Amino acid sequence: MDLVTYASRMPKMGETIIGKSFMQIPGGKGANQADAIAKLGLAVKMVGCVGADELGNTLIHSLRNDGVDTSSVSVADGVSTGIAAITVDTEGNNCIIVVPGANDMLTVERLRAVRNAIEEASVVVAQLEVPIETVKSGLRMARRLGKTTILNPAPAAVLDDDMLENVDVLIPNETELEAVSGMKIRTDDDVLAAAQLLIEKGVRELIVTLGEKGCIHINKQGFSSHKAHKVRAVDTTAAGDSFTGALAVAISEGKEMADAIAFATAVGALTVMKEGAQSSLPLRTEVEAFIRNMA
Repeated sequence: MDLVTYASRMPKMGETIIGKSFMQIPGGKGANQADAIAKLGLAVKMVGCVGADELGNTLIHSLRNDGVDTSSVSVADGVSTGIAAITVDTEGNNCIIVVPGANDMLTVERLRAVRNAIEEASVVVAQLEVPIETVKSGLRMARRLGKTTILNPAPAAVLDDDMLENVDVLIPNETELEAVSGMKIRTDDDVLAAAQLLIEKGVRELIVTLGEKGCIHINKQGFSSHKAHKVRAVDTTAAGDSFTGALAVAISEGKEMADAIAFATAVGALTVMKEGAQSSLPLRTEVEAFIRNMA
């Protein structure tokens, strides 16, 4: 659950400021991505874990209302549902503290118990807000079953080669690319060098998101830059999640990568124009109208 405070600016260390408003909004990277996929009109099943508390009930109810199949979401006793404390300033920038809670209870055993969710999928999307070993097991299982695998390596973490070799599409931002590659990222050339290293380790496609600068797509054949849409950002929360979810939809629908990125970029632009995480995710009709107007 995202506990979001809106303020004129970020407080300094030790400083107390008066905020403008507060909202409790369903969030979580995996849930945001699943919700984005559902709102874009594709069938999606969420695998996750919540606590046996009111926040967990609210999250499951919210996902179901938006069309996400939550039958593979576990409920863990004795632990709180995961929360994110988020502060958003007037420029739409945010800072976030995540308390994983029940997310850490999504064990390999719990994942294996819902193996059918992976068996039924065409694309499997993972993030790093659950235990690394669970993510690694899920990607390995998906690859063995012939599924397309997408990993959004957030929050940033160091990943071993065994995980990377089971990733078809890796979607990091610059900070996450630094963590995954172990290389400093200061220029576009650094991005390309780090991406090349990861491709050598088995990743097939990289899409490095650069915020308002767009993204860079890299594979063995080369690279291409893709511009972002110029829009007025209200809240950047879930922008990356909506991009990842939209890319999964486009890939599942058989779009070429350039078209998939264009679709995901439009979804990301619409997301930052509204407040909140799942509350800001656009419907397919909104995306198609936006794309028509930008043509």
